[in-house]
Amino acid sequence: MRYIIQPMPAKHPSIQSAGAPQGDALALDEQLCFALYSTMLSLNKVYRGLLRDLDLTYLQYLVMLVLWEQDGINVSEICARLSLETTTLTPLLKRLEAHGLIQRVRSATDERQVIVSLTAEGRALRGKAKALPSCLAQAMELSPKDIVKLRTQLRTLRSNLDRNA
Repeated sequence: MRYIIQPMPAKHPSIQSAGAPQGDALALDEQLCFALYSTMLSLNKVYRGLLRDLDLTYLQYLVMLVLWEQDGINVSEICARLSLETTTLTPLLKRLEAHGLIQRVRSATDERQVIVSLTAEGRALRGKAKALPSCLAQAMELSPKDIVKLRTQLRTLRSNLDRNA
């Protein structure tokens, strides 16, 4: 399928004129997508430093966050929570299992399902990770109120984009 790029009618008239100077709608620094992308790169740099002591990558950390919330869930549930494909998640799980943080077993009731559970070492790692959110907040130099507001706006943006994708 080919897409024809046409200006979308703005629901809010101010959107068309906000931000970029007239005639410069394609300026890189005026693109929301680039602001989000470059911010995520910076966020990953901070996380890389914070996660070094835990010997985790950012995606491995996200998997651990899911399991710390709900242990003993199947792979498809983790994929759904993280918006990942199984082809991306499976290698992450293998590495976490090799590090002794999780174990994977086939479901006794449905062999198609793989259940992922924390090991004692994986549960213990949660205690070491507890300081990460406050360290990240410190690196962002935002007030707790601003962090909550930003998270709410990003969730709304994601929901709107998912609905319109």
